Amino acid sequence: MSTTFERPREIIGYCLAPLNLDGASDSYKETYRRLEHVVKTLQLAAGKANAPVSVDFSQMRTLTINEDAHGEHAETDV
Repeated sequence: MSTTFERPREIIGYCLAPLNLDGASDSYKETYRRLEHVVKTLQLAAGKANAPVSVDFSQMRTLTINEDAHGEHAETDV
């Protein structure tokens, strides 16, 4: 059985559901915003190509984020 999601909200909701995150948190909202941008960009590219588009995510370069460098990591006293 295959499920097709066409709207960004459906796709993002489906992907984030297993994480059971607090939808009101700032981190959830930022994650949602980024995913929405990615999904919409992919849909736009697919529309321009006027053909089915497949993406092999296993072939994508790994993105490593240094949270300390971006001030995202909270410092704690030990």
